[in-house]
Amino acid sequence: MHSSLRRIGVVTVATAALILTGCSGGGGSSSDGPVGLTYWAWAPNLDKVVDIWNEENPDIQVTVNKQDGGDPAITKLLTAIKAGSGAPDLIQAEYQKIPTLVSSDALADLTDQGAGDLEGDFSEGVWSSVTLDGQGVYAIPQDSGPMMAYYRTDILDQYGLSVPTTWDEYAQVAEDLHAADPSKYLGTFSANDAGWFAGLSQQAGASWWSIDDQSWGVDIAEGPTEQVASYWGGLVESGAIDNKPMYTPEWNAGLNDGSQVGWISSVWAPGVLSGNAPDTAGKWTAAPLPQWDAANPSDGNWGGSTTAVTTQSEKKEAAVEFATWLNTDPEAVAALADIAGVYPAATEAAADALTTSPEFFSQQSDFYDIAAEASSTVAPFTYGPNVNVAFSAYNDEFAKAADARTQAAFEDAVDAMQEITTDDLVKSGFSVE
Repeated sequence: MHSSLRRIGVVTVATAALILTGCSGGGGSSSDGPVGLTYWAWAPNLDKVVDIWNEENPDIQVTVNKQDGGDPAITKLLTAIKAGSGAPDLIQAEYQKIPTLVSSDALADLTDQGAGDLEGDFSEGVWSSVTLDGQGVYAIPQDSGPMMAYYRTDILDQYGLSVPTTWDEYAQVAEDLHAADPSKYLGTFSANDAGWFAGLSQQAGASWWSIDDQSWGVDIAEGPTEQVASYWGGLVESGAIDNKPMYTPEWNAGLNDGSQVGWISSVWAPGVLSGNAPDTAGKWTAAPLPQWDAANPSDGNWGGSTTAVTTQSEKKEAAVEFATWLNTDPEAVAALADIAGVYPAATEAAADALTTSPEFFSQQSDFYDIAAEASSTVAPFTYGPNVNVAFSAYNDEFAKAADARTQAAFEDAVDAMQEITTDDLVKSGFSVE
């Protein structure tokens, strides 16, 4: 899903060049018996999905080593890479972590193992997150988090309001709802969810980093992100939406008592709603994300992870063979959805596997049709090697803006993010254009 990001190391300009050149793979099968692969992962019940592979592939046996979420596993991997031993063959890595891992020489470029042939299995936006601006293939997408909108349509109906299809309509519905009942909000601006804001910026056409030859660019303070910040800042300033963070006791209470009438979230929201507000099942409706340009639909990702092969693995061909099966084979993709409970990134295979709506939305038969459309329109987005710094800057600067409740403060927060992120890249020894 999503997690708070911590700084996990700095790199030099020379190491940064690895992002563009990659690392060659090697290794393969052993004539002495089955190839044994180790896989660090945290998705629920992923070991049961891997059991299917192990039963069908006696020559390549995979052992899942359960990890505690994304950040601890990444920190542990970087420690092993630095020590020169102890790294697994494969690791589950969130999309935003890939540039950091590549710049630390932790992930192998899988181009020579044929991973590039898988591009057609995934949406352009998802694929762009594992190829680093087209420079090598550093992971195979596993699950994704296309953003979607969720509304208490029973409450909207009560006030004669419709589900918004554009951001202009969203603002109007938010204002009308709050005017009709000041205790109710169509949504909240959350200053503790940088991934949420990044996804909304991605939908608007932003890409916070760029690669030019062997230099990084930071493009946070550009039109798309400024548009998104100004939009939400205006809603907060007018009082039309709330300014409290998500995942707080107050926010959870709002889901239950109907004061939070909507949630701009992701495909995985049904799990959160069923856990936090189980008695509201059947009262919510899933809808596409409101659009800036209805004629050209676009989406962003909030969450998702990949299967990557580490540079220390001596069995890269076998590792890629397994990772390809796990993330593209129809049987495996169905198991990822049914057993691990994730939204698979492989577009066609996911559509074939996901035919029954989540239980929380059992009344809405087109749930996964909406999700598939959202996934297919995810816009390209490049993460950088100091994404943790940018996300931390978001938390700090937008917390101040949310407290200030002014549109200008939201706009200033984007400028501060740009400056902090750029300064950190320079300080860390990267070449910055």
